[in-house]
Amino acid sequence: MTITPPALSVFETLESEVRSYCRSWPAVFDHARGARLTDEDGHTYLDFFAGAGSLNYGHNNPVLKRALLDYIERDGITHGLDMATTAKRAFLETFQNVILRPRDLPYKVMFPGPTGTNAVEAALKLARKVKGRESVVSFTNAFHGMSLGSLAVTGNAFKRAGAGIPLVHGTPMPFDNYFDGQVPDFLWFERLLEDQGSGLNKPAAVIVETVQGEGGINVARAEWLRALQELCHRQDMLLIVDDIQMGCGRTGAFFSFEEAGIVPDIVTLSKSISGYGLPMSLCLFTPELDVWEPGEHNGTFRGNSPAFVTAAAALDAYWTDGHMEGQTKARGEQVEQTLLSLCAEEPTASFRGRGLVWGLEFTDPARASAVTARAFELGLLLETSGPQSEVVKLLPPLTITPEELDEGLRTLARSVRETAA
Repeated sequence: MTITPPALSVFETLESEVRSYCRSWPAVFDHARGARLTDEDGHTYLDFFAGAGSLNYGHNNPVLKRALLDYIERDGITHGLDMATTAKRAFLETFQNVILRPRDLPYKVMFPGPTGTNAVEAALKLARKVKGRESVVSFTNAFHGMSLGSLAVTGNAFKRAGAGIPLVHGTPMPFDNYFDGQVPDFLWFERLLEDQGSGLNKPAAVIVETVQGEGGINVARAEWLRALQELCHRQDMLLIVDDIQMGCGRTGAFFSFEEAGIVPDIVTLSKSISGYGLPMSLCLFTPELDVWEPGEHNGTFRGNSPAFVTAAAALDAYWTDGHMEGQTKARGEQVEQTLLSLCAEEPTASFRGRGLVWGLEFTDPARASAVTARAFELGLLLETSGPQSEVVKLLPPLTITPEELDEGLRTLARSVRETAA
């Protein structure tokens, strides 16, 4: 019988059973700064999860906090629907000047709602509206959100089962290296598209993550992404890149698709676009796709002005000189070297990743959960991913110091060794 500590009793008795992260980390957290959180008993934890990628610049980043406090103290607009505000204008101008123009990206910007699944729903609706078709192709082990439209293009069977109804108009295809290199890329997909007897309705779009985060840190090769874009162009399908977790610098460049040299038709952003962990999402698309009628897609919390303020401050502070991309890649090399050494001594483990997102996979799926549990006891927050939770997921803040990163990696290595038996 499990005894609930008094400090956690209200969560146990009142909050829904649907809660998840708090089960992995049974502590009551009180404050945080940078890469560390502290619970109400004074225990400090190093954060290698960063709000599932929502805190790329760390907890309570002082630069962003100052901008937010100044805005609140002057009674800046907090809730603005989609009205024009000074905060929104400042964000749009900064996003255009710091992100879009230097990359020669022509995107229009849509504010679809406060979280990632809102951005995906808007992208799917727009693609179907533009093309006049219902079907959207996604990929094995994809994750795109928990509302019904985005869940229909998500692969995880457990999450899909929670819908309670059939999830339709989505068709999965094999992600990069799904068949371990034994089948040529897109052979199956293209054959179905060309065969009038395949039963595959002509898709409006294809939606893809360049690195599948929840699916197990599966990294698509640049040449695979380029071939996917070419296939979409040949077959008159829109290409949607879901950059909600892997964008905003997580893989190095601001957009995770930059390395492949592609320009998606539609891009979704959320999580760290606000910079401070505040709810905010974007749907970006090329101008010719902007066929919305006024109010055809709306939402009460599209205009989260405090998020606009911290988002603009984050872009100004971290993306005007290219420093963040180089730093993230350097930190990634630090992680890669540690995982290389760790897997050399642990034959049941393998690793993969890009930038500052890495996965450590074990042949015994239960091992990953044991590693993350032991890491928590040692003061390190880690989560698992993959269809069987077989992958330990490393997602530290991009602003983490080399010393903090090394500390966390030592704790990870100790957790792996101590769970070997």
